Amino acid sequence: MKKTVLAALIACSTSAMAAPTYEFDVTLKGYDGDAESSVAYSGQIARHALHNSLKKVVGQGDQAKMEQYLSSQASGLAIIDPASKDGFAIKQSSIDELSKGKDLLSSAYDGIITGWPGNPTGQELLQQLVEQAGNTKNGYDPVNGYDYVQLVSKFAMGAVFYNKAVNHYLEEKLEADQHPNNEAYKDGVPYTGKEHVWDEAFGYFGAPAHGLELTPEEVVQITKQNPDYFAKADANGDGVVDLKSEMAFAHAYYAASVDASAGTDYFHTIMQAFVDGRQLIADADGERLSDAQRTELKGYAATIATAWQQVIAEAAFKYAGSVYADLEKIAVIEEAHGDVSKAFRDYVKHWGELKGFAMALEAAGRDLGNAQAGLDRLIGFSPVLFGGAQVVAQDGQGGFVQANAGSMQEYKLNMIKVQNLLAQSFDLKAKQKDMTGGMSDVLKQINAAGQSAEND
Repeated sequence: MKKTVLAALIACSTSAMAAPTYEFDVTLKGYDGDAESSVAYSGQIARHALHNSLKKVVGQGDQAKMEQYLSSQASGLAIIDPASKDGFAIKQSSIDELSKGKDLLSSAYDGIITGWPGNPTGQELLQQLVEQAGNTKNGYDPVNGYDYVQLVSKFAMGAVFYNKAVNHYLEEKLEADQHPNNEAYKDGVPYTGKEHVWDEAFGYFGAPAHGLELTPEEVVQITKQNPDYFAKADANGDGVVDLKSEMAFAHAYYAASVDASAGTDYFHTIMQAFVDGRQLIADADGERLSDAQRTELKGYAATIATAWQQVIAEAAFKYAGSVYADLEKIAVIEEAHGDVSKAFRDYVKHWGELKGFAMALEAAGRDLGNAQAGLDRLIGFSPVLFGGAQVVAQDGQGGFVQANAGSMQEYKLNMIKVQNLLAQSFDLKAKQKDMTGGMSDVLKQINAAGQSAEND
């Protein structure tokens, strides 16, 4: 009798424990196939591979290829990145091996983006950026100050991955009438409606299924395909890294990168909430979720959405600091009558990262309040260029209109204000490359030059 009771207690305790990896058995009632796992998010991984490959192609300046990886849904597309290299073998080499008929553009945010001239929708902006990149050499436009490799990549991650996860799967799809847990997601699959909804959100985050077993630094090095970390990536020891479950992508990488540098816990907070939420669904054993269970599930979803938003805001904060440092460097080189071309190129790159992440915050369909207007005004439609010019509009023919917007010194002050705004609006923890302590010095520099300080 004692053995029976003890065994029951152990079984109960085990079922209540969260799984160490994102792997769960079939719970769908009436399923008679041979699948053992109920986890499926290959379509999301296909879009990660499309995004990584698109970023590479934008840097090569091939317009036709850009369109293929953005929107074609064509069969036979090669995975340009991540691809096998010495010491780091990748299992898949084509998009079709992950999932067929997927693209990025059709899944992008369809709401308005106020941070770009003309207030395009997220889908329109992504298309515009790719088309404009095709008119440049390797994605770089020095006349307007645009690095399209960075703009396309950082915005696409927000407009597709972040938007679809937090504004779709972790919000409206968690309602009782959306893909209930006591029904298959669709005919013939081994997973329930709610299981698949949650899996798709997890897939967009881009974490390895065994992410809880990895340190942030290990996640970062796996993303970079460092051969020294291959064994950490290859969780099942089969000699190749399976992109569907063993690779790190997109915001999972950025979360881990912040944590590895600043000692924060964004990656594991998000990963744990995903695992805990999926365990809750698995524990329902194929039955419809109760209101109490859905309330608890929404709590995990809120944790994910908040931390994910903070990761993007942390990245924007960091690159605002990089832009500030670039402007400092440009001023020093100019004073010494040196060659500023490399420093300017770095400035444009970092601005593209800042702007892409800032617009990504807007692409979740969540009201950012005054923070959005502040970011739009402080960052502007381009970096401030030599002579004080800045893009202020589009001309209707695909070109950009510039006007005088003040000096680079004044724009440097804007970067401090951007950091203050992000830190206060999103309760940031890491705040890498924090330049906010230098505001008084910048004001002195501006006043010494007889310039007025903008105080948005």
